Amino acid sequence: MSQQPLLQVKNVETFYGKIQALRGVTLDVNEGEIVTLIGANGAGKSTLMMTICGDPRAAKGQIIYDGKEITQMPTHEITRMNIAQSPEGRRIFGRMTVMENLMMGATTSDPEYYEEDLAHAFELFPRLHERQHQRGGTLSGGEQQMLAIARALMARPRLLLLDEPSLGLAPLVVKQIFEVIKNLNKKDGLTVFLVEQNAYHALKLADRGHVMVNGLITLSGTGKELLAREEVRAAYLEGGAH
Repeated sequence: MSQQPLLQVKNVETFYGKIQALRGVTLDVNEGEIVTLIGANGAGKSTLMMTICGDPRAAKGQIIYDGKEITQMPTHEITRMNIAQSPEGRRIFGRMTVMENLMMGATTSDPEYYEEDLAHAFELFPRLHERQHQRGGTLSGGEQQMLAIARALMARPRLLLLDEPSLGLAPLVVKQIFEVIKNLNKKDGLTVFLVEQNAYHALKLADRGHVMVNGLITLSGTGKELLAREEVRAAYLEGGAH
């Protein structure tokens, strides 16, 4: 595995008005890795994900993708750089069909790959193939999450940003979605940055992980190392807190 960082976040600070949400966050995501960021609700995880995409902007620090600084770039330009995001809360187009949602995801990629990418999405998520003419808003939560990930993949990303993919889903569906993420990484070589409250699944899957508390990264290590840490187990794994 190449150790050239595909994404570098350096001392990033982000504010909502006068409230500081990120306090000097530094992390790397190397090409071909799954890196996860865990933490309680409101820790700043989703803010970091959105800051990488330029909304909100980083007030201080740098974000570098594939050797190019993107800190001040507009969001629409960032999405054209082979970065795709599956946002928290899924945010699919409820009135559009599954097919129309997938077409929206493909707008930044080369049209010649459309049929191939569509076949790949349906292979990953056979349920979407069955539901392709159904409106997104009528799908179950799990199906909507599958659609959000498939829509992001239609952009042919080199870096996939996944924000809380397991949120509110049944354990069986969570297992299925994490299996797909694992296969995308292992078989397709996709680099994944995963923000997740479900620490157990996320750390089991990840090459490396970080723990965020109040906008600060407080612990870093391999997925296995963090799973074994007493303080991680106590805060995020025991008593079914997340």
